[in-house]
Amino acid sequence: MAKTDENDGAAAKPKKSGLLLKALGAVVLLAAGGGGAYAMMQGGVIPVEHEADNTPRLIRKGDADPYAAIAGEDEAAAEAFGEGGSEYRTAYFVFRDDFTSNLKDSPSLVQMSLAASTQRDGRVLFWMKQHELAIRSALLTVLADTPEEQVLSVKGKQELRKRLTASINDQLTELEGFGGVDRVYFNSFIVQ
Repeated sequence: MAKTDENDGAAAKPKKSGLLLKALGAVVLLAAGGGGAYAMMQGGVIPVEHEADNTPRLIRKGDADPYAAIAGEDEAAAEAFGEGGSEYRTAYFVFRDDFTSNLKDSPSLVQMSLAASTQRDGRVLFWMKQHELAIRSALLTVLADTPEEQVLSVKGKQELRKRLTASINDQLTELEGFGGVDRVYFNSFIVQ
């Protein structure tokens, strides 16, 4: 009888380790399956509904802008892009009127005409047109806070362009939730 008890104990151990191996195998299979499903969702094989990302998209050269009509751009015009430079097209917004402002702590005035560029879809141009009054006000505030010494040097003008760009993007972000302006350009620039 002692021998049968020893055999029963030896037979019980393999059952426990076999059960443990089966449980471990099931966990590994579940993890692999979950990882595979995640990879297929990220790869677009399995469609997943995401919250709509409504931010303006970069538009590649030659691609149609789905928002060109609201921006007032003529999509029918044939565009010929060069092969070099950026892979994205650049669209411009030209402010209708010149900007005239006193300079900080100076009797001098600055008068300039400005344009802004974006490589994003037509919503940015539409928003600039829609909120031109608010943007003009913000830009005039930046100009009034600019010392005369800054507008007399090339480096100072480059810094001013950055500040003007940031001001436009701040206004658009406040009003529409997204900026999108890449640069500001001077069409004319006079200090009196």
